[in-house]
Formats: sequence, C-alpha cells, structure tokens
Amino acid sequence: MLNIASKSGQFAGRKAASFFIIGIAMLILSVFSNVAIAQSGPPAVTVANPLQREIVEYTEFTGQFAPVEYVELRSRVSGYLQEIKFTDGQIVNKGDLLFLIDPRSFEASLTSMRAQLAQSLARVDLADKQLERASKLREKDFVASSTYDERVQEKRVAAAAAEIARADIATAELDLEFTKILAPITGRISRHEVSVGNLVSGGDGSGNTLLTTIVSIDPIYFDFDMSESAFLGYQRAVQSGTLQSTREAIPVFARLTDEPDWPREGTLDFVDNQVDRTSGTIRMRAVFPNKDGFLTPGQFGRIRVPGSDKYTALLIPKEAIVSDQSNKIVMTVTEDGTVVPKVIRPGPTYDGLRIIRTGLEPGDRIIIDGLMRARPGAKVTPQDGEIKGAGERRPG
Repeated sequence: MLNIASKSGQFAGRKAASFFIIGIAMLILSVFSNVAIAQSGPPAVTVANPLQREIVEYTEFTGQFAPVEYVELRSRVSGYLQEIKFTDGQIVNKGDLLFLIDPRSFEASLTSMRAQLAQSLARVDLADKQLERASKLREKDFVASSTYDERVQEKRVAAAAAEIARADIATAELDLEFTKILAPITGRISRHEVSVGNLVSGGDGSGNTLLTTIVSIDPIYFDFDMSESAFLGYQRAVQSGTLQSTREAIPVFARLTDEPDWPREGTLDFVDNQVDRTSGTIRMRAVFPNKDGFLTPGQFGRIRVPGSDKYTALLIPKEAIVSDQSNKIVMTVTEDGTVVPKVIRPGPTYDGLRIIRTGLEPGDRIIIDGLMRARPGAKVTPQDGEIKGAGERRPG
C-alpha cells in the first residue's frame, strides 16, 4: 500500500512540473510575439487617389433589331402562278421581277376591251354624222325638234360608252401589268410560300394569297423599352439642362450578345408618345447602318443610351467600397497613416469601376487593397498603388 501511494505522488509531481514548464514557454512566446508586432509596425495597405476621367454615363437596355421596311407580297389579280424569278433568301432590288402569273386570260380581256372601244368609237362617229344631218335639216325645219334632240342624246350616249370602254381598257392593262409581281423595296426576300402551278387568289380583300415577304437590311432599326422611372430620370436631366433631349437625334451604341465592346454606333430617332399602361414602359427606337448586312431583323442585342453630358468623374474599384447598415463607405488614409472612413454616394459602373457622386475629393487616398487589416482610427502603413479601368487592365 505504501509503495502504491508513493508512486502516485511521484506521478502528480511530474504532471504539475510539466504544466509549469508549458506555461513558462507560452509566456515567453507571447512576449516575443508582442515584441515582433511592435517592431513590425502598423499593417501595410495599398492606397491610391480616385481615378479622374472625362466620361459620359450610359444606361443599357435590351432590345431587338427590326427592319425599317417590311412588305408582304400578295397578288392583286387571281390566276395560276407561272414562274418564280428569285432564289429563296437572296437580296433583291426594287423593281426586280419576282413572280409571274399566267397572263393569257388578261391579254384576252385586254383585246376584248380594245374591240369594245372600237365599237364605241364607231357609234360615236355614226352619232356625229346623224347629228350633223339633223342639224342641217332642222335649220330648214325639215325635221321635228324631238328628232334633233334624239340625235343629240344618241351622240352623248355613244361618247359615254367610249369613255367606259377606255376605262375598261385601263383596268385590263393594269390587271395584265399586275401579273408581273415586282419587288417594291430593296432587301432580303424570304422563301416562296406558293409553288408554280398553284392558283393565287388576288384582289383587295384579306383572303388574297401571301406569296413571300421582303425586309430591308440597310439601315436597320433597334427597338427597346425604357421603364417609366428611367424615362422620368431622363426628363429631369433634360429639364435641368444636363442632358440633350431624347427626342432629338442623339448618338447611341449597340452590340450583339457575343460582342464585348460597343462597335456599332447609331442614332436615337424615335420616342413613343405615351407610356404603356400595362407594362409601365415607353417604346424607343434607334437606327443603325448595316451596309454589310450582318445585322438581321429579329436579333436581340444591347443598346446604351447616354445618361449625361461629358463631365469629369471620380472612379474607384467596387472592391474598395464597404457597407455600413444603409451607408456606403470607403476607407481613406491621412498623412500620418490614420484610417478615416468616409460616407459616399456611388453611381453606376463605368469601365469596370464605380462612379462616385459625392463624398470623395480628388486628393483623397483610399485603401484599394488590405481593407481587412484597416480599422477606423487605427494606424496603417500606406503603400502607393494605381487605379485602372477594365480597358486599361486588358492586355494589349
């Protein structure tokens, strides 16, 4: 029993000694750590002045390209389709022959109308001679006045019949001309909807046959909708004189879905006269040149519309902005290395940077890297950096 108690006491003593040694070691490490921190000084951060640049603010919208001119080709006369003079999908010029309807029945009608005109003119000639004879006989009182009046009316009826025949000829000539369906505009034609040999229904009604469609290519429209709130903002800017009216021809830029930049420059040429009650948007339209025909009606794209006149803006990286409840804040560094927070009002993004409306001065040094090591009122070691836009950061 005494031997067991003695061994337990020795074990407890060795354990207490071990804890004492560990505590001394931790104390020494803590002292050396504090000394190292004191010797290293305040934490290093990267600072830079806000980037100053003359810019124009833009607002982006999604829209769709549309043809300036769109035509549905339908025949004005009925008949059997005889020829198709184009290849589906090709570019056609105004006046090109596209379809030919069998003209033979219309040629026969025109011949008949011309014959009727000849008959009418013969009756007019006969009526003239009879009236001339009646007039001479009437002077000698050899015919009754009623007979003379009949001859006058016969001439008028014959002359009217001749005019009717001339009008019928004009109609027949038009019908014969309408058997040749020409391109009314220059543009790209769609596929033919009716094959050769089919009966085409013509006329002015809604039941006439659709043959094909043509859309103009150059120039091309871009239709988009602007929200009522955005439109109100533009109206206020125009009213204050800081922006050109959107109802004037102002330059705009567009790009397709796979284009990173804005290579296409056009002009805003139309703003609708009312806000749509259902969607709360207003329809706008721009026009773009399309000489190479690359843009196709119906394609979707993006457009940016200037939201301000040119002015000098302060730009900072969005990573330099922190949130404090409802405020946006940037950390600035004074000459003595003290961190001073500043409340700002940021604007939209431009070239990968954030526009700062208010709260910063051009000479402020803001922390652009090392925000996690900065605390308001604490000291830091500032190191000079530089703010660059996305275009300047892109390799050449």
